[in-house]
Amino acid sequence: MSGSRASGVFTALRTQLQEAATEFAGGPDALEGILLGLVDDVDRAVREPLEIFPVCHHSPASALAMARRLREKQPKVVYLELCEDMAPLLTELRNCRLPVAVQAFAGDIDGFPQEWAPLSVVAPITEASAEYQAIAYALDTPGVELVLVDRSSDHVFQWNTTASENEAPAEADETPKSEEAALHGEAVGVEIGDLRPRFAELEEHLLRHGKVRHWSEWWHQYVEVPLGDSDHDTYRQVMFLIGSLFRRLAPGDGDRVRVDEDRERHMWTRMREHMAATGTGPEDCLYVCGAFHAASRVEEFGVDGHSDSFTISPRTATTWQYGLIPSSHAAIEAQFGLAPGSVSIAATQWQKSLKRTRVQPYRLEGQAGARTSRAKKAPPAAAPAVPAPATDRLSGFLRQPPVLDGLDESELLGWSVDIVRAARRNGYLASTADAIAVFETSILLAGMRDRAKPTPYDFQDAAVTCIEKDRVPGRRDVRRLVEIMMGGDRIGQVGYEALPPLARDVYDRLEPLGLKLQQRGVQRALLDMAGRPELEACSDVLWMLRRLMPTAAARPIMGERRLGERSIQESWDLALGTHQRALIELGYEGVSIEQVLEQRLRREAYGPRATTAGVLAAVEDSLLYLRSGRLADELGTHALKVLSAERTVDGAPEVLRRARALLAYYRTSQPELPAWIESFVRTGYAHYCTLLPTAFRDEDATVGQVAAMLGFLFSMESLALSLGCDRTQLELAVAQSHPEDPSKTALLWAAQVQLGTLSRAELRARCDALLDNPLVVPSYPRYLSGFVHALEPVPGLADVVVEAVSNAFGRLPDTVLLPWLPLLITTLRKGAGDLAPLLIREAGRVFPGRLPALDTWVPPWRQPQQDPFATSRSRHLTTAVPAPRGAALLATHPATCDAVAELLGCEDGWQQQGTSALPSAGAGAALLTAYPAACDAVAELLGCDEGWAATVGTGSPGTALTTTHPAAAEALEALLSRA
Repeated sequence: MSGSRASGVFTALRTQLQEAATEFAGGPDALEGILLGLVDDVDRAVREPLEIFPVCHHSPASALAMARRLREKQPKVVYLELCEDMAPLLTELRNCRLPVAVQAFAGDIDGFPQEWAPLSVVAPITEASAEYQAIAYALDTPGVELVLVDRSSDHVFQWNTTASENEAPAEADETPKSEEAALHGEAVGVEIGDLRPRFAELEEHLLRHGKVRHWSEWWHQYVEVPLGDSDHDTYRQVMFLIGSLFRRLAPGDGDRVRVDEDRERHMWTRMREHMAATGTGPEDCLYVCGAFHAASRVEEFGVDGHSDSFTISPRTATTWQYGLIPSSHAAIEAQFGLAPGSVSIAATQWQKSLKRTRVQPYRLEGQAGARTSRAKKAPPAAAPAVPAPATDRLSGFLRQPPVLDGLDESELLGWSVDIVRAARRNGYLASTADAIAVFETSILLAGMRDRAKPTPYDFQDAAVTCIEKDRVPGRRDVRRLVEIMMGGDRIGQVGYEALPPLARDVYDRLEPLGLKLQQRGVQRALLDMAGRPELEACSDVLWMLRRLMPTAAARPIMGERRLGERSIQESWDLALGTHQRALIELGYEGVSIEQVLEQRLRREAYGPRATTAGVLAAVEDSLLYLRSGRLADELGTHALKVLSAERTVDGAPEVLRRARALLAYYRTSQPELPAWIESFVRTGYAHYCTLLPTAFRDEDATVGQVAAMLGFLFSMESLALSLGCDRTQLELAVAQSHPEDPSKTALLWAAQVQLGTLSRAELRARCDALLDNPLVVPSYPRYLSGFVHALEPVPGLADVVVEAVSNAFGRLPDTVLLPWLPLLITTLRKGAGDLAPLLIREAGRVFPGRLPALDTWVPPWRQPQQDPFATSRSRHLTTAVPAPRGAALLATHPATCDAVAELLGCEDGWQQQGTSALPSAGAGAALLTAYPAACDAVAELLGCDEGWAATVGTGSPGTALTTTHPAAAEALEALLSRA
């Protein structure tokens, strides 16, 4: 600013700074320009007709000065640095318990990159903040208008090309966020009154010479305490000076400077537009903004600034939704890079300042958590103060010595006793001696840092030094205990009236549980649907919340929900109050949880990265939670298109599992299968047959994925063939498969056994050949892995797999077995952990149950095989045919036999008592005579060439057959007798 435009208010200060710059620098240079520029910025802001009130984010000194000034000036219009589209939400603050955050949310974006979605902007508000004092004054004072003038939420992302407005400074801890610190999620924070050096060397210089650890402690010691009791003019000029200092010493970050200047142009443009539209004079207005923006040097600054040099761009087509979410001190610290505990200490300092100065703060009427009604205690409104001429208060403030508060021994003793008591409750071995040590160490640390009175930060360091020894016995360390003792992490809550319709609907539908679900913490809900059928609706809501919200919000302890199964009793751990933000954000997506769930299922199924397994999972969820056959049919039809477009087998195991579950559900719950699942089986059969040869050769396809493909083909084969598929396609696919990997080779052998092209004896011979080949023995575990995976498509090979493993342990010497034994265990555990129980059950069936019996035990595959026909022939020739085993049972329960006989159309009735229970020697002869073609076919199959001519005149047709093949004749005769 040129000297001609500067007023003479700060002439003495300019002269002193110019002399100091000349003395230190040896002549005029950049230092003189910076120092005089600071004074020019303060002078310009002070002379502005529209009163500018500079603030710092969550500063008790700013809040105290704001409360004083509002009662003195009584402005008619309050301009506030906050997103202009958030104005309608501010009236809902009276239904909440602070701290809360005003949020703008956009799930479906238009005009921004899709990878930014969802977009979220939050502006946290605490009671110890100047912006809350301005909001409470404007909303509860008749005739006062509150106007938000900062850029809209849409412009936050328009002007910021990185979609991340606030990068946490180095002061923020890199430790994982706690549950309270994550209340804002990944939202972008709108900083109201951001005031922190952007020049790293400057901040380091201030911290080193101030003998403090972080910026929050420096601000508390050198700004909060001195400004706590200052007058209005001194407060403004000091804040203008600090804002100008940080602005002029900021590094040349072009993007950030551009955004800051655009915000200032936007705010001054909006204020001039409002004053021109309403005819309000600048003397009746108050502009509340951050001290950094108060020292602005843009051309649009002031009510007389340029109006035509800046054009506000239109918003994008993105639809924004607005609401209030719970916040906390820890969440504010984590989002804006403040030191842990600094906001809690500021809240405590705010309460102490109110008691010391007796300033009456503003509070929204009906604010949740209010101890008494402020309307009854509020003093009468004072007459508007006549603005006095500006005077130089800055020179006196800069010359005065630091304020040395006397030691408050009673307060420090109370702190020391309280922290020892809290430490003992949390497992520390603290005693009275530790309290004395904390007291003395706090005074010592304050003296070393040139402070007469220990600050809360000095006391915190002393407590950590004296109490926390080598370990933390509980989940809280001493530093955290001090933060809790100094005020704790106050967590806000959004009231029922301020919740979106979806959240209110959830609370209403869960009201039969009889729990206070808006309270924080975990609550146990017991649901007995058998005794109270109305709780079944609550169960449906809880299962949908589990699907939509974080896991800890609704966690089932007892009960489950599967396809075709419903629990009659359930037990839940509910923490909806703790996860209120997630529930509120669900309200931005729809008006009911059913609508939100359906939208999410469609989005997952129709997304660009949707897979067949994912679409089938959406079908299953629609049946589980929504019981919507319409949606399941629609998503199932879409699964056909996704399956046809897939060219890999990555999701084959998941597809097999979900297809089996859905098929079993439809078969048991509906009279016929839906058309989409029949089409899915046909398409899947042909699709996997086509991919099978490639998958066997592909190195990227695992043996588990190929086994899942075969499992789909073999388990769905009967249904696929009945729907018109051709089994020849599968046979050709297996014949064209030529794997090189040992595990896939074993899997191919199992598939050939299932198709009948390889016998079990040939498979056993191949396994023995592998053990006989010393070059193959090191890779034998991989063959075993393939056999174990083969239990998925061919579970009947369990005995062969047990035999293969047993032969390896029995035949291989320890020098060969022991080196690859770890490989065998890791291979089976990694690739076939879910199939191991089937193998173990088969081994338990084959092996003896007692250890002593193992010495004489002979494996079944080593026992000599007997000819069953020879045994039957000898029994037929030497022994008489015994009576049927079920004859006595039939005579005891004749009604059952009558029913079966009637069903089969047998009308001969029962034999008379005393007759033989056995059929006559010629039983079945009439049947053979009536159906000679069947007898000829059986005779030809068994190699009997005599024909009917050889049996003519024997009196018993089939005599030649009986003589040639007695065992077969016996079996055929018994079969005909039963018929």
